[in-house]
Amino acid sequence: MDFETRKSSSRTHVFKAVFPGETNHYNTLYGGLALNWMDEIAFIAATRFSRQRYVTVSSDRVNFNNPIPAGTIVELDAYVSKLGTTSLEVTVDTYCEDMYSNKRTKSMTGIFTLVAIDESRKAIPIKFPEV
Repeated sequence: MDFETRKSSSRTHVFKAVFPGETNHYNTLYGGLALNWMDEIAFIAATRFSRQRYVTVSSDRVNFNNPIPAGTIVELDAYVSKLGTTSLEVTVDTYCEDMYSNKRTKSMTGIFTLVAIDESRKAIPIKFPEV
């Protein structure tokens, strides 16, 4: 399976509802919680990409473009955007949807770097399982 096919098949989408207990005093989603959700979906996309163990080593260029209010639906869309020898980058785009209309805006984008590891937590080359 080539990179583009593997990339496409490992693309991951998660939907969340934003509840009042997940918001700050401005009634918008906590930034730390949003980062947690983004890191989790980046991990899932990386794991689906090569079925190896991964750890996050950095998050880069996370842009909070629009606030995400309580009572909205969040879609997190993650895909492998760059492949190295032992690491890969996963781009996560986050969209906010109004619950009761078709209004949808891109709220956040972030790039997460993950490294493939073995049982001893040492970096190893990214390999692909037999199909």
